[in-house]
Amino acid sequence: MAETVERNSWWKTALIAVIAIELLGGLSGWLSNSGYGNSWFDALQKPFFMPPGWAFGVVWPILYALLGISVAMILAEPPSDRRRNALLLFFIQLALNFAWSPIFFAGHDIKLAKVVIFLMAAIAAAAAGQFTRIRASAGLLMVPYIAWLVFAGTLNATIEKLNPGAGTSLLGF
Repeated sequence: MAETVERNSWWKTALIAVIAIELLGGLSGWLSNSGYGNSWFDALQKPFFMPPGWAFGVVWPILYALLGISVAMILAEPPSDRRRNALLLFFIQLALNFAWSPIFFAGHDIKLAKVVIFLMAAIAAAAAGQFTRIRASAGLLMVPYIAWLVFAGTLNATIEKLNPGAGTSLLGF
């Protein structure tokens, strides 16, 4: 009975997780001056399929909320090796997510950002797969995020192609 009550109270953890992910994601974007209004980014040639700036302000909070709910569901599950590994994958991809804006918008490293976002998508997909094995709905909540990462990675790669030499290398190569 106590395990059922604990498992069903994941929404309390979700509230904290959603707020934390939203705040950290927003802080990452704010500190790196991400999006339109960044003079370096504004000067770049964009692909025809680039969404308007407001779309990012709508999409990211929704995706971050889904991530918060998803991870809360897994955190409410009993400890296990699978749960630990799934959470490790989740938090690695989340760290990469929070690193992407500073790399791209503040560091102007388009190539490294492309590597980071595609790596993030692959690790997020692996995390979602593990989440699905633990609690199917938690894994499914990550699908829109993964789809957006693939789209955003395609934007990143296309911006790189349209703007040869526009970026800098943070790693020196």
